[in-house]
Amino acid sequence: MDTSPLRVAVIIGSTREGRVGEAVGKWFTGRAEHREDLVSDVLDLVDFDLPAGLPEHPTSDMKRFAGLVDEAEAFVVVTPEYNRSFPASLKQAIDCAYDEWRAKPVGFVSYGYRSQGLYAVEQLRTIFTELHTVTMRDTVAFNLLDGTFARDGTPFDSEGQGQAVTTLLDELAWWGLALREARAARPYVC
Repeated sequence: MDTSPLRVAVIIGSTREGRVGEAVGKWFTGRAEHREDLVSDVLDLVDFDLPAGLPEHPTSDMKRFAGLVDEAEAFVVVTPEYNRSFPASLKQAIDCAYDEWRAKPVGFVSYGYRSQGLYAVEQLRTIFTELHTVTMRDTVAFNLLDGTFARDGTPFDSEGQGQAVTTLLDELAWWGLALREARAARPYVC
């Protein structure tokens, strides 16, 4: 049985100028670093030159992103909510991989105005279900209007948010390790 820490890719889904996603991603990974059962790697979509349209042959950055998805054993998607959905940059990145997502867990950290990005999360759940992942029930969510962010865009720590991170990571670790063992015992086929 593999006892190494679970490899978690934290995907920052917004590429917009002035975005909050980078600060939220750093805040989240700062809490995840205290866990001995997982190791996180940030995949910030601004660091990938993904084409607006999917070409016939994948570009080098598309291959690089898909390779990092393949190496990861679990995912946390940091997403804003734009017009009751998630950003196009995130959908484009998700579509750069297919088999690489399969039989792995996905958690969500969302932010937005009033609804805390939860409309985006609900749409992402259906997409990740189609990719044969297991989405985590619990999320971490921020309302950008309620004063939980400092002037530099960094979320303030609160007991509720800290507990939400712990719950999400506990679920992700359980599913990630269970699915790691399952993939080792028998290849996933659909």
